[in-house]
Amino acid sequence: MSMKLYRLTALLCALALALSLLAGCGAGASGEGASQESSSAAEPAAEEGDIVILYTNDVHCGISGAIGYGGLAAYRDRMEAYTPYVTLVDCGDAVQGELISTVSQGEFLIDLMNQVGYDYAILGNHEFDYGMDQLSYLIDSAQAQYLGCNISYTGSGENLLADVKPYAVEEYGEVKVAFIGVSTPYSITSSTPKSFQDDSGNFVYDFCSASAEDFYSCVQETVDQCREEGADYVVLLTHLGDGEDFAPFGSVDLIANTAGVDVVLDGHAHSAIPCYVADNKEGQEVLLSSTGTKLQAIGQLVITADGMLSTGLITHYEQKDADVEELIANIQATYEEEMNQVVAHSDTALSCNDSEGIRLVRNRETTIGNFCADAYREMSQADIALVNGGGIRADLPAGEITYADVLAVHPYGNTLCMVEATGQEILDALELSAMNTQSQISAEGAAVGESGGFLQVSGLKYTIDTSIPSSVVLDENGMFVSAEGQRRVTDVQVLGEDGSYLPLEADQVYTVASHNYLIEEGGDGYSMFADNQLLIDKGMADYEMLITYITDTLEGQLSAYGQTEGRITVK
Repeated sequence: MSMKLYRLTALLCALALALSLLAGCGAGASGEGASQESSSAAEPAAEEGDIVILYTNDVHCGISGAIGYGGLAAYRDRMEAYTPYVTLVDCGDAVQGELISTVSQGEFLIDLMNQVGYDYAILGNHEFDYGMDQLSYLIDSAQAQYLGCNISYTGSGENLLADVKPYAVEEYGEVKVAFIGVSTPYSITSSTPKSFQDDSGNFVYDFCSASAEDFYSCVQETVDQCREEGADYVVLLTHLGDGEDFAPFGSVDLIANTAGVDVVLDGHAHSAIPCYVADNKEGQEVLLSSTGTKLQAIGQLVITADGMLSTGLITHYEQKDADVEELIANIQATYEEEMNQVVAHSDTALSCNDSEGIRLVRNRETTIGNFCADAYREMSQADIALVNGGGIRADLPAGEITYADVLAVHPYGNTLCMVEATGQEILDALELSAMNTQSQISAEGAAVGESGGFLQVSGLKYTIDTSIPSSVVLDENGMFVSAEGQRRVTDVQVLGEDGSYLPLEADQVYTVASHNYLIEEGGDGYSMFADNQLLIDKGMADYEMLITYITDTLEGQLSAYGQTEGRITVK
């Protein structure tokens, strides 16, 4: 602690960054603005004894954007020309976000991170999306040491995260810097719950999520241990998020309830924070920074030889590392081949349309709708799954089905969500879904009663009586308010574990899976779930669910979806 000579106002934080980065580089502070650097700028002002910690977060497969991994590697090399004390860290959600990661189950991204030269990394919630076995393989393949002080295992089998260490202490000459990993306790609700369960469905992985106090205490104990081992500085690598949406497990909450931390490098919220100063529980000031997402910036923490700390963002860097760029090109070429890889077979096409070309997915049960909804229910282990027909954008052909075919079905990248909902809320959702449905499918060669919000369902069956006028009331924004009269949806039944159907009960609580567009954003007017407890929040991407369902559950065979099952009867 004696080495700290903080410039602890936003202005001085920016000034320190300007001195430690490139000449002519401007820096925002207190979460506003960002530093910018040109490849033609003057040489960095880093001194030989300075410690430079470069950081990224939420890269989400942004491998070749404005900066990209090629630019990051080149910038690291440039810093190493001025000081031997350069460390590169990642704060989570690197291996998920685009189909290039899905087709390789994250392996392409680990290959790139190894080439760039990451030293430390932590687990964001999306590192778990490919399952614990694959994550264990990725950690073993990574040259970076994965860190996580608040991850524990309580099962009797193999701990697949055993190689994740709570912290690491790096020595830079006579100075010791401790890096502590902290993953969000919300990981269990932000990824697929199955990843954290044993074969009996018991949760065996935990993130100190029992209470906020338990979480703060876990991190504090690790900080104290690092100080006892002689760490001069403590840097938290966190995937927590800033702001009220992430409370009480957010990065600012953690700072306010701990002591002994110098800097928090954060992820999860996709915030671009060059330098923010927050008070810890003893009133001492801690620096907080985050780089946004998709490598829109490189973060840089500098600890000067005289003990001054500063953080900031580099948002423009044109130079590229040739070896990394070559690897990116090779991976992208391989990815293009993978896109045409056959992942499934079907005896019949799963279509959005009927034989006359009439689009049914927006007004009737369809085979492709059943397939999509089943994928959501299987991946979430929910009682019920709902998928809006407007989000199903393409057919799956008969015969061979490729990755590209699956991506075309769900091209939007919506993410899995699951909530607890009453039977009444489910009834309201079904009533809204059936609002425009008509007894006839088409008229004069065109579909009638179409609605992008028409729900394809799993775990349910029911009847829509089109002789009853819709009694749905919407507000001025098209959001569901109520159903004021006789309901069109009748005889609603829920699929049980034994394969039989039982009547849905209005006052019973069920788990309902869908995606963020419908659950969180109220897309297509579905307001009834907006305030419900989220059990999964921003989980797997929609196309990832379909691919995982095809490859893992169906083992590449879609023939079971050759015909509809009577889940939705229209009369």
